Amino acid sequence: MSPLLIVAAAVVALLLYVIVSYNKLVRLRNECAEGFSSIDVQLKRRADLVPNLVESVKAYASHENTVFTRVTEARAATLAAASIPQKEAAHVLMQSALTGLLGIAEAYPELRAVETFTALQAELSDTEDKIAAARRYYNATTRRYNTALDQIPTNVIAGATGFERREFFSIEDPADREPVAVKL
Repeated sequence: MSPLLIVAAAVVALLLYVIVSYNKLVRLRNECAEGFSSIDVQLKRRADLVPNLVESVKAYASHENTVFTRVTEARAATLAAASIPQKEAAHVLMQSALTGLLGIAEAYPELRAVETFTALQAELSDTEDKIAAARRYYNATTRRYNTALDQIPTNVIAGATGFERREFFSIEDPADREPVAVKL
């Protein structure tokens, strides 16, 4: 083989490697965007369920205005959140507000017996499970993407083509890491 042919083959192999690596990074970046979008969809779904749940509770506990105000503020924060830190903060705010709202249901046994309320509560529980699943998917794809960005020689291709690390969706409030107190 001539030296020119060997050099040409090496250049073609290197070019193919760069193309494959670039396409892998694009695919991983798109998976991260898809995962973030899934979180967004589920947070929107929860925000849409909340007004119905509030209306069900209001009929029984109209004097609990503070709780209703907190839920309304949390819903607005959820819908306005655009970045991961904003979505995390809105998620924590919504969790707290919903805890207060569902606490009212505990105080009104007749409310828990209403079919509409129980259906909305079940739907909310299902949505919370879907949010958790979407967060796990997003964090897994973000981990794969960030790992690809850090690996040699893909990190050279990523740096040259403008790929940037993504943030994980995580718990910001240390109190959320504490075990739940169960009182019987």
